[in-house]
Amino acid sequence: QVQLVESGGGLVQPGGSLTLSCAASGNIFSISAMGWYRQTPGKQRELVARIPEGGSANYADSVKGRFTISRDYAKNTVYLQMNSLKPEDTAVYHCNAIVTVQTTYTPDNYWGQGTQVTVSP
Repeated sequence: QVQLVESGGGLVQPGGSLTLSCAASGNIFSISAMGWYRQTPGKQRELVARIPEGGSANYADSVKGRFTISRDYAKNTVYLQMNSLKPEDTAVYHCNAIVTVQTTYTPDNYWGQGTQVTVSP
């Protein structure tokens, strides 16, 4: 009923920048929170940044001052601007959204398929 489609990943040199986008579509009534998580092989998925509806964003300590999350409420889209990228930022980045659909009117958790970000010389 809800699809999250990410874009913007790729290969970048250390110190470079990338912007990820995630657009939600489907039978959406409302979206309370949107965010980005990342995962590397053998490790648990970890929160990168999250922004609740009408609230302040929160960030992982490792990305504070380098990454900025923002939302376009009209487009049901969340962005992650990543600056001063480091090799340790290499991961698959997954979009997440808490969405209430028009059929059930109850919130549920949705994930995108993930986009690879590789930071390497």
